[in-house]
Amino acid sequence: MSEPSPPLRRAVRALLLDGGDLVLIRRTRPDRPVYWTTPGGRVEPGDASPEAALRRELDEELGAVAGPLRQVFACGEESPDLYRLSTFYVCRLISMDPSRRHGPEFDDPAKGRYDVDRVPCTRTGLEPIDLIPATLAAYLRDHAADLPGLAP
Repeated sequence: MSEPSPPLRRAVRALLLDGGDLVLIRRTRPDRPVYWTTPGGRVEPGDASPEAALRRELDEELGAVAGPLRQVFACGEESPDLYRLSTFYVCRLISMDPSRRHGPEFDDPAKGRYDVDRVPCTRTGLEPIDLIPATLAAYLRDHAADLPGLAP
């Protein structure tokens, strides 16, 4: 008899461009070294679509509004208790007001810091940071220069 598959969690993430920079979240947690990640999160049952989920997440995490979205990358990550399927969309920042940030991650100081950071959207700009997931970092090493042309 085979082991049951772990539950699937769908996530959406933004490759959010602000001029020549990629807007990222710099995570500082007490249990691990600093790392960077893209804004986004879980697709909730009440979200009308993955794109609507991403717009909700951008509002919660950054107080941000983005222009049109274009799906450019997807990857899966498996752990013993969860399979996470993340879909990445490239888009341009229209506006951002960090004072509007809200959500459970900001309510519990034990979860650490979620600092907004801008990193040049180039291979050399991204190389020195610990961007997760590793599959995204590998994708961007090859395609960072292409993102501005892919953004609708």
